[in-house]
Amino acid sequence: MADWNIRAASPADVEAAVELRAVVMRPDLERLGRYDEHRVRQRLRDRFDPAHTWVIEVADTFAGCVALRPAEDGHWLEHFYLAPHLQGTGIGSGVLRELLERCDRGGFPVRLNVLRGSAARRLYERHGFVAESEDPVDVFMVRHVSA
Repeated sequence: MADWNIRAASPADVEAAVELRAVVMRPDLERLGRYDEHRVRQRLRDRFDPAHTWVIEVADTFAGCVALRPAEDGHWLEHFYLAPHLQGTGIGSGVLRELLERCDRGGFPVRLNVLRGSAARRLYERHGFVAESEDPVDVFMVRHVSA
């Protein structure tokens, strides 16, 4: 696994995150017949909140991002994107493990949604997420606090 770190995001990180989202999500969105070049970017621009977002860096270079948004019933894991050439290297698991440990210490369950048929679902299941519900596009998952 490559050396990586996470740092707090800033407003200046939004465009790198937006472009990465478009690349990472394109295959799944096309498979679902939902890819729209403008919408895939605008949705992240509209929801990007640096106060709850971290940038993943490898060799001091932007490699991804992830958000952990507090909610009444725990936290929502959102906008978790990693550069395609780094997927499968253990970085995503390492980042996810670190964030989940923080939530466990606080006693917070974590929720997320993942596109139906996305390979990312396997990552989430390996870390204890289970499906709560599904619709034609998304699978909604939850991970309760580890014992």
